[in-house]
Amino acid sequence: MSFAALTRLQQGLAALKADHLERRRLLLDGAQGAHVTIDGQRVVSFCSNDYLGLAADPALIAAAHAALDQCGVGAGAAHLISGHHRFHHDFETAFARFIGKPAALLFSTGYMANLAVLTVLVGRHGEIFADKLNHASLVDAARLSGARFSRYPHAELARLESQLAASPAQDKLIVSDLLFSMDGDVAPVDALLDLAERHDAWLYLDDAHGFGVLNEGRGGMSGRARASDRVIYLATLGKAAGVSGAVVAAHASAIDGLIQKARPYIYTTAAPPLLAACLLESLRQIEAGAARRERLRSHIGQMRRGLAGLALGKLMDSDTPIQPLVIGANADAVRVSQALLPHGLLVPAIRTPTVPAGTARLRITLSAAHSAADVAQLVEALHDLD
Repeated sequence: MSFAALTRLQQGLAALKADHLERRRLLLDGAQGAHVTIDGQRVVSFCSNDYLGLAADPALIAAAHAALDQCGVGAGAAHLISGHHRFHHDFETAFARFIGKPAALLFSTGYMANLAVLTVLVGRHGEIFADKLNHASLVDAARLSGARFSRYPHAELARLESQLAASPAQDKLIVSDLLFSMDGDVAPVDALLDLAERHDAWLYLDDAHGFGVLNEGRGGMSGRARASDRVIYLATLGKAAGVSGAVVAAHASAIDGLIQKARPYIYTTAAPPLLAACLLESLRQIEAGAARRERLRSHIGQMRRGLAGLALGKLMDSDTPIQPLVIGANADAVRVSQALLPHGLLVPAIRTPTVPAGTARLRITLSAAHSAADVAQLVEALHDLD
């Protein structure tokens, strides 16, 4: 018998392939790092979010081995049953101290954390105001919250203010990426906080890509944001921190509200305690990581100087480890990405719907684990293709 739904699915997949939008998984052998083996080929990777090179750091590996002997592998239960280990608690306490917030809560993923915060703090009588370039997890969480969902053009705070002023909602929440993952620019935190104060709203900052890198590793929050009871801060822990999960830091009452009401926290098994032990070591490395961050800044400067005047694409304005080179058409971005592989360079193309149509790009990400020679190799290859 024919199966019409399956046929339609297959036709949709064929259309993605024809439009150069098909995605596939690359197969990694060995540890994550600046030099990796992908699909059997040894390459220099310029696509990982391991900004400080901690994913395979010996100190974190040693912490994992030590924790394994103490706590085994699985957590065995949800946090509110019997899965909340001393390692989870110690990391939450240490993170809150490091970031400068009263309390913190550890989640298994950033997606779960965003869903938890937006569904708990703003219900169906509230309204969420979001930058249009926010991460997909924030968009999905806003839609699932039941609140009215208003989006403003990227960084256009005048539009945001008019939306806030017109809103009759009892509870309002402004949500923004802090370091935007595809453009590499940083949100105007204090200006957003001004609007939150003026219109009595929460301000939720998703700092997935800034934590560990910006402001001595403490991420993109300003001093005012740290001190404000209305600011909720999220850090992803699988990027610069090199491990897995996410953590939310906020006023103690906001954290307690999440513990009591957040379904993504209550109704899931806790992350393995050994990961929390690794995160404690990662936090120590981040706090003492000035040399890593200086090396990363040096790579950023070298990359930007080397690609100045490149005709192949436009390098967006960013002084972060995210260096987007906008090519334009999906097919052209894919072609350039594939042309780099024979040079031993892995820089995947980012296409719609992740970025707007006509802005397909190479999203070059730099790491402290790269060498100056690695960066020079990429610059030279891109000029060869120019």
